[in-house]
Amino acid sequence: MNAVDTNILVRLLTADDARQFAAAEAIFRSRVWLAKTVLLESAWVLGKAYGFDDKTIAQAFRQLLNLSSVSMEDRESVLTALGLVDEGLEFADALHLGSSPQNATFVSFDRKLIQRAKRAGVANAKSADDTAVTGR
Repeated sequence: MNAVDTNILVRLLTADDARQFAAAEAIFRSRVWLAKTVLLESAWVLGKAYGFDDKTIAQAFRQLLNLSSVSMEDRESVLTALGLVDEGLEFADALHLGSSPQNATFVSFDRKLIQRAKRAGVANAKSADDTAVTGR
């Protein structure tokens, strides 16, 4: 099994270097393990350097997770995050929310994130300003 770095995943998804794309494809023909941090960094690179939008990134990640050769760290949290992307959240924010324990309240000073999370059905998201005032 190979645990891959961000640059391997980005090469596979962008095919912007023929030699490295071929090598990345060969690696993904064997068993591969993906860390959540690799997905997080890959999403950032794909968005900032390549102009991919979050929904395109989420679709690419779903296709990867459907490969029988790919194992994923905390698969359920990642799948939850991908569902939240479908509801309008950015991948990084969605991964933070999806990785939080179900019995924890997710707090942020980013009120827009909290609003988007609530619209997406995340009940345990609160503004840190509100939490600090109420103590809950």
